[in-house]
Amino acid sequence: MRKGFGIITAVIIMMTIATLMSLMMGLSSSTIKQTSDVYLKEQAQLLLKSGVEFALLAMSGHNNNSDCIESVNLTYNNFKVDVDVWYMGASIPLSCKKILVNNLKTKDSNYTAIMDVVVENGTATEPIRLHRRIIQKL
Repeated sequence: MRKGFGIITAVIIMMTIATLMSLMMGLSSSTIKQTSDVYLKEQAQLLLKSGVEFALLAMSGHNNNSDCIESVNLTYNNFKVDVDVWYMGASIPLSCKKILVNNLKTKDSNYTAIMDVVVENGTATEPIRLHRRIIQKL
């Protein structure tokens, strides 16, 4: 009867250890996934800021008397950054197609841009999509 008790005890201990090991492996893999998702989200937020700054740089270096920049598209690794620019102001060229308001009377509000910035990464385990709307005086 003692030999049978020892085998049952050994089986119970082995099953307990196997259960604990499987729980540790599951927890470890979910932690790795969460860490990589946080990393990709932080990268997307930095690319969103960079997309805004690049669009502002492109608008400041562009001759806005004849036409205007209406969109800026960037790609970085698997990320896609799309910036759509809408203009407000009385001195906006009529060739611009994305004019929200063109009858502003105050000089302070004249020539303002509203930018819709979208950053997407469809190849991640959890797809990432960030959107931000920014108003900027030019």
